[in-house]
Amino acid sequence: MTARGLIVAGTGTGAGKTMLTAALIRALVGAGKRVAAFKTGPDYIDPAHLSCALGARAAGADAINLDSWAMTPDTLGALIAAHGRDADLVVGEGVMGLFDGARAPARDGFAPGSTAELAHILDLPVVLVLDGSGMGQSLAATARGFVMHDSRIRVSGIIVNRIASEAHGRFLAEAIAVALPEVPVLGLVPRLAALDIPSRHLGLIQAGEIADLDRRFDTAAEAISSHIALDELVALARPVTKSANAPAHLVPPLGNRIAVARDDAFAFAYTSTLDAWRAAGAEITLFSPLSDEAPDSHADAVYLPGGYPELHAARLASAECFRAGLASAATRSAFIFGECGGYMTLGRTLRDAEGRVHRMAGLLPVSCDFSQRKLHLGYRDARTLVTTPLGAAGTVFAGHEFHYARVVDEDGTPMFAAIDAAGRDLGTMGRVSGRIAGSFVHILAQR
Repeated sequence: MTARGLIVAGTGTGAGKTMLTAALIRALVGAGKRVAAFKTGPDYIDPAHLSCALGARAAGADAINLDSWAMTPDTLGALIAAHGRDADLVVGEGVMGLFDGARAPARDGFAPGSTAELAHILDLPVVLVLDGSGMGQSLAATARGFVMHDSRIRVSGIIVNRIASEAHGRFLAEAIAVALPEVPVLGLVPRLAALDIPSRHLGLIQAGEIADLDRRFDTAAEAISSHIALDELVALARPVTKSANAPAHLVPPLGNRIAVARDDAFAFAYTSTLDAWRAAGAEITLFSPLSDEAPDSHADAVYLPGGYPELHAARLASAECFRAGLASAATRSAFIFGECGGYMTLGRTLRDAEGRVHRMAGLLPVSCDFSQRKLHLGYRDARTLVTTPLGAAGTVFAGHEFHYARVVDEDGTPMFAAIDAAGRDLGTMGRVSGRIAGSFVHILAQR
């Protein structure tokens, strides 16, 4: 079976594309479509919302990430083909604005990691979301600019979000039709309370923290079904032509039996990474540090992904079973690996936003501070400086940083030597102590 796919993109961050895409997915699933979903770029929060929108009737697993800066075309093709194998429709959500990507030299005319680059590699059409709030005929100029900017990108349909009234929507649609008679306006969506999700310092509030999110998606899906021509949107999708047999060079398994932390403090693990570990024969077990659960006592590897330990530092500091379980894993020489929030948790102490210092696991010679926030954001190429289960020294991973905490004290052996997307030297990152390792970098794929 060959799935058909499309990407929902925006003109910029804040156009409302995440929640609109989630509502579209819920509406399509409710209409009987077998849907698979993906998010463009390095993001954990938005895919969780898309996964929730898929619900129990999804064709496949949770939403995955497809990142054209970090992943080769063969890897991207293999992931989308495998993910859409049992689906009628693969729906992707873009990142930032359609043509926005890494601050790095263009590749073949595209910003590396941009939605446009991914759409070009995968040969998928784009449905462009425009924010209509406060706009008149100038919205047509914006639409025309995006459609005409690069002829290799097929903007096949337009959705105008956050219109003020039906009359306002008709006015905008008529202006776009004059400027772009060949591109249909698929929908005019009013501002919907169900699509307004609050944010915090790393993006939207996590899906798992919103008690009524499922109801919100049902409400939003019902509403947009009367404002968007779903059949026309589905008809724009094009066959996914890539092969699932191509190699997918992701992150190698950390062990044979891997205990993965999973709760509101440690939610930032890539679905495709965990799937690749299972496909390689590794057994995955989940545990919740916030519930004071210890990692599986038989695990030969423990993975603490990123998340929000800074919001739960007091609970983690009092989680005696969790910390004892980590210490036990270290004693039996299990490989323990932490990324970003997991890295902070493996350290000695963590100072929270109010300035209170909390004891962490004490397995790495690192202390972190969240009270004086400074944004660290961007793609990274991280080259290992020591041999670990991730590979021999010199192995290079593509990854990214997105955090506000900073290291205030560290010693010992560095984990990575890093450069940014433009090739600038960032020095060393992370720490290794025996079989325990971590850094602020989230790694996506092997170079």
